[in-house]
Amino acid sequence: MQPVQPIVLGLAIATFAATLLGGAAALRLRKDLRYFFAFAAGTLVAVSFLDLLPESLDLAADRGLAMRTMLLIVVGSFFAYSLLERIFATHHEHGEDQPEHGHLMGPVAAGSLVLHSFLDGAAIGAAFQASEAAGLLVAFAVVAHDFTDGINTVTLMVKNQQKRRRTIKFLLADAVAPVLGVGLTLFLDLDFWLLPVLLAVFVGEFLYLGASHLLPETYRSGKPRRMVAAMAAGIVIIAALTTVLAA
Repeated sequence: MQPVQPIVLGLAIATFAATLLGGAAALRLRKDLRYFFAFAAGTLVAVSFLDLLPESLDLAADRGLAMRTMLLIVVGSFFAYSLLERIFATHHEHGEDQPEHGHLMGPVAAGSLVLHSFLDGAAIGAAFQASEAAGLLVAFAVVAHDFTDGINTVTLMVKNQQKRRRTIKFLLADAVAPVLGVGLTLFLDLDFWLLPVLLAVFVGEFLYLGASHLLPETYRSGKPRRMVAAMAAGIVIIAALTTVLAA
């Protein structure tokens, strides 16, 4: 079992709080959330290219794993998450001619977000095993993304006519999931080839979430300049953090 660092415990709690706040925001605030989607998209894409991928390639080189192998893992991860989403139909739109699927798709869609949140938590723990700087950057991006996960969980349940009590239960499950993901990595020593491979998998996940979940939301509404500014802010912050932490 890995020693529990106070900062890791604090970040795990932060993911829990961010998810709950996102869910609460989805129930009360609606107009300005799209700008946060743009910001989160910028952070996820930036942390993938500026930290996770370089860290994965460096660790892979130390362990004798080919760069092409790692890049294939990234592509495979991107495809796998796309396939997973299609299987569970996370963002399936239901027309008026398909009312019988409404009640079923809410829990199925929210359940897939719970799985994503668990993997987000595992990404934090895996990144901290690589380096503290990588862990902090991944945690920053995950906390931002978990806020949107909370929003999505509530939105999907409400859209599919789920009761408030059941919606709250799924929101709580989504909030606990990243904490469990972090906890899992405390019991696993991600050594040798597993750590760089996992980081590469998370690169594919983050790129997919940023490109397919968050960016499309920025095109649907809102002022384009503000959307660009919000996304740019996420990129600039990650770029600045990677520069400072690498110094």
